[in-house]
Amino acid sequence: MTQFKPKYITFDCYGTLTRFRMADMAREMFADRINPDQMEQFIKDFAAYRLDEVLGAWKPYEHVIYNAVERSCRRWKIEFRQQDPRTIYEAVPTWGPHPDVAEPLKRIAKEIPLVILSNANNQQLPHNVKLLEAPFHAAYTAEDAQAYKPRLQAFEYMFDRLGCNPEDVLHVSSSLRYDLMSAHDIGIKNTVFVDRGHGPSSPYYDYHVIKDISGLPGIVGL
Repeated sequence: MTQFKPKYITFDCYGTLTRFRMADMAREMFADRINPDQMEQFIKDFAAYRLDEVLGAWKPYEHVIYNAVERSCRRWKIEFRQQDPRTIYEAVPTWGPHPDVAEPLKRIAKEIPLVILSNANNQQLPHNVKLLEAPFHAAYTAEDAQAYKPRLQAFEYMFDRLGCNPEDVLHVSSSLRYDLMSAHDIGIKNTVFVDRGHGPSSPYYDYHVIKDISGLPGIVGL
């Protein structure tokens, strides 16, 4: 991708900017119910159910987590404890950024407005954004859009609020399935995959690859 200076740089938050600790919490929480040699498969199943839960009509994120935990436990035939999803849900706003995030974002924000589009709710996201230590022009949630990514409705909401078109933004994410596949489908021509190692990649989607956010300023000529 040649250097491109967009009207806005739009970001996924959890995983891309904020260190997403869902797998870490699952390892701790289910250690007494899942054998160590099976834990990674359990975590993959838990992730699959979270994705499945956001593909339909919007519902509160608390319900997404509750249903994904309950379905994972049912699949694995282990005890489902009512407090487990609540513990996970309440932990999300405490998660801080990856160490590579704050400095590059502060530098870019002096020249280009930064925007977050997140699969969070309005109670959670402000706490995580504050921990990023960078000035954001806007931060939109699935609750605002009444749709979760990867649904295109979430992206449409963001464009409507910003008053811009897909070709005006550079979208940055560490997830193909939640972000970059949908960004491609809705017509965002300039995308960046942050390869943090927690999801598959595919060259079909024609994104630029960086290892972490320190590589982002160079993409926009800063």
